[in-house]
Amino acid sequence: MFRALLSDEGQSLLAALGDAGPVGEPALRHDRPPALVAAAEEQVRLRGRAAAKLGEFAARMYLTPDFVELASPLAVAEYKLDRVLDEVGVVLIDAIGLGSGLDALVLSWSHHTTAVDPDPLTVEIAGANAPVANASLFFPHREDLARFDSQGEAVFIDLMRRPGPDGAHDPESYRPPLSWALDRVRTTGLGWVRLAPGLAPGAVPDLGRADEAEWISHAGTVQELVLWFGLHPEPAPVTVRKATLLPAGASLTSRGLPEPSVRPLGRYVYVPDPAVVHAGLVAELAEAVAGGPLDGGGTLLTSDEPRWTPFATAYEVTEVLPRGGGRQRAAAPEAPAEFAVAGADGPTTVVAVPVRFPRVP
Repeated sequence: MFRALLSDEGQSLLAALGDAGPVGEPALRHDRPPALVAAAEEQVRLRGRAAAKLGEFAARMYLTPDFVELASPLAVAEYKLDRVLDEVGVVLIDAIGLGSGLDALVLSWSHHTTAVDPDPLTVEIAGANAPVANASLFFPHREDLARFDSQGEAVFIDLMRRPGPDGAHDPESYRPPLSWALDRVRTTGLGWVRLAPGLAPGAVPDLGRADEAEWISHAGTVQELVLWFGLHPEPAPVTVRKATLLPAGASLTSRGLPEPSVRPLGRYVYVPDPAVVHAGLVAELAEAVAGGPLDGGGTLLTSDEPRWTPFATAYEVTEVLPRGGGRQRAAAPEAPAEFAVAGADGPTTVVAVPVRFPRVP
C-alpha cells in the first residue's frame, strides 16, 4: 500500500487530506479504495506527530510509527553531521541499518552515503524520502547486513530500537547485535553507533571501548547514545563520556573526578539535565555548582551558592515540609517546584522557586 501512496491518486489524496479540516475529510473518502484512504490518513496523522521533530520536512516525508518514535529531532542529526565534518573528515560513508533513516539522509547532505537495510519497505521509504530531504548523495539498497561488503571510509550503524516487552533493552538481541556492530566499526577503523540512551548498566561492556560515548539531549529530553570510534590517531585508554545539550550546543566531558560526598539540603537545589545523569557526570556538575548530591534526593544536587550552568536548572529553597504535610500557600507569580526527599530525618518535600540569573553567558 505504500507504493499506492506514490501514485497520482495517492499523492492527490495526501495533498487533499493535508489541506482539509475534519469537516471536509468524509467527502475525500468517497469513491476511493478504503485501503488507500486508510494509508493516507495514517500518513497525515504521523506527519502531524513528527512535525516537532522534523520541522518543514515532516509535511512531505513518508513515515512509519517506528520512524516517528525512534527518530531524534532533526537538530540532533544536524549536530552529528557537524561533528562528522569537523572531526571525521571522510567522503564515503556506509550507513548500516537504516532505523528511521533520518541520520543517513542528513549525512548525505555532504557525504556519499551508501545505506543498506534488510527490510525492503524500510529501503523503499528511505528512497522516497531522499528527494524530500534534499539528500542527493543518498544511495539505499536492500541487503543482508552480514554479507554487506563495506567500501566506505567510515561506518555509521543505527541500533536504536524499541525496548522489549519488559521495558528493557538488550543490544545483543538486536539484528544485527551490538557485538557485530562494534566489530564492523572497529574493522573499518572509523565510525559511530547510535543506541537508545537508557540502556541498563553493563549493557554495553566498557562502553564498547569507543573513543567517546556521547549522550545527547534536546530541549531537556535525552535522545540517544552515540559511540564514536577513530576520532584520535591512537585509541583512548578509557572511553571519554560526554553529555551534549541541544539546541544550546553545550557539552560536559568526563575528567575522572572522584564521586562527590552526599550533602544535607543547602540553600539551592539543582536538577541536572538527564544527559548528564545518563553519562555519569554528576561529579563534574557538582564541581561546577560548588555542591554535591542531595542526601535522599536521587539525582538532585544541592549547594549554598547560586551558580548558573547550562547543565542543570537551579532552584532556591523556600520551604521544607513533612511529606504529605503541605499547607495552603499564597498565590505567587510563578508556581514553585516541589521535590520529594527521603532524608535521614524522614521524608520531606522541598519547595523551591527557579533562580533567575541576571545574565546568562
